[in-house]
Amino acid sequence: MWKQADLMRLIEERIKDYRLIVVSNREPYIHRFRDGRVVCERPAGGVTAALDPILRASGGVWVAHGSGDADRLTVDGSDHVAVPPEEPRYTLRRVWLSRDLEGAYYYGLANQGLWPLCHVAFVRPMFRPAEWAAYREANRRFADAVLEEAGEGPTFVFIQDYHFGLLPRMLKEANPNLVIAQFWHIPWPNREIFRTFPWGAELLDGLLGNDLMGFQLRAHVDNFMDAVDVTVESMVDREHTEVTRGGRVTRVRAFPISIDYDEHDQLARSAAVEAAMEEWRGRLRLDGTQRLGLGIERLDYTKGIPERLRGLDHLLAQRPEYRGRLIFVQVGVPSRLHVPAYRQVDEEVDALVESINWRWGEGSWQPIVYLKRHFGPVEMAALHRLADFCVVSSIHDGQNLVAKEFVSSRVDGDGVLVLSRFTGAARELVDAVQVNPFSIEELADAMEQALTMNAADRQRRMQRLRATVERNNVYRWAGKILHALLQIDFPADAEVS
Repeated sequence: MWKQADLMRLIEERIKDYRLIVVSNREPYIHRFRDGRVVCERPAGGVTAALDPILRASGGVWVAHGSGDADRLTVDGSDHVAVPPEEPRYTLRRVWLSRDLEGAYYYGLANQGLWPLCHVAFVRPMFRPAEWAAYREANRRFADAVLEEAGEGPTFVFIQDYHFGLLPRMLKEANPNLVIAQFWHIPWPNREIFRTFPWGAELLDGLLGNDLMGFQLRAHVDNFMDAVDVTVESMVDREHTEVTRGGRVTRVRAFPISIDYDEHDQLARSAAVEAAMEEWRGRLRLDGTQRLGLGIERLDYTKGIPERLRGLDHLLAQRPEYRGRLIFVQVGVPSRLHVPAYRQVDEEVDALVESINWRWGEGSWQPIVYLKRHFGPVEMAALHRLADFCVVSSIHDGQNLVAKEFVSSRVDGDGVLVLSRFTGAARELVDAVQVNPFSIEELADAMEQALTMNAADRQRRMQRLRATVERNNVYRWAGKILHALLQIDFPADAEVS
């Protein structure tokens, strides 16, 4: 079983002679103005949690968009800042994008084009030529920054996600000595859907600049191989999941991402979480007679929040015994409100909460407690521990780490996870109550199953779920990727120091 110490040992023994550069759009540390002073925040998110320990151990460089309003004040003349601030272990290199470029590249092509294209979420993708040009330009700026940081020595570059589909080819053409890997965190669509993307050949050529291309699931690997096979001139080896283009080989593999199980387990056992549980009991007016359901997401149309609320509405209509007894806490973190489809789901959830609470509310009881803001890890772990069940009803999700966080926090070995079949996590978390989130009846039945399941069954399922997440943790994910990278030979002229 992989532990953090195993990953650190791998890095110290095998990676120490190489430079390691991680690239992502979101930075791992953001400097902002708060009450007239500069503070450093660590944004929530699985990518940051997964990669920060690797950079700390390797002393590498993380290249990311400088998005904080105080970011420019904290860098040196080379746009560097040492992080983490309390104990610097590696370098953050910030890339600056104008408001217009960020709007077109990030909010435009990436999140109104590639995001709905890949998630097949019944939201029409928008393919605007000017935004594709901005995507190219943003990728070029990141390429310039990475090349400056890499220098001439042997360097591993690890690129994150769909924001940088053109970056690998740009880097490889400028410096063939780089060994480049990319992890595509979201799904990859089937080839018929991918054919709708107007710049598909250019995008695939960019991604085939990678030496290693990683996806969450083998199904996404197969979809990618299909898209390559029908779109660009190449040799596709399906047995070994490799693509050869222009004499260069790209290995394509599945590496399901995960979380730091031990960190979540230890936090959930802490005195701070125990205190937060008491605060939640008071805030939610829990006296021991109510049942508590939970949902935690960004306000994103792929997460199935409206579907979940309609399922809850159906449950209350069919099972009047839960009226006045069941409280469902929905945490919805506002996200990407510059994008019309996100504003639309925000408004839809507001309307559903108001309608359902009006229909079923009695006296001081309302079925839905809607908390439209971000909460810290202590408050979230406390909610995880209090909930009788947690619903993850994504209509399409590459993996979904909320499900794994809930399981890791259940140190009491109790609670029920209701999980969409259309998440990558459903392949691992087979002991969850799995549902089709498009079926309101199935969602309602799953919630009732969670509420009526006997203690022995709940505990048996949760024990197996926790063992699965503990075994397939983030260090196993990172270790497998690093092992795959180490099997790739640097060109002969890239000498190891």
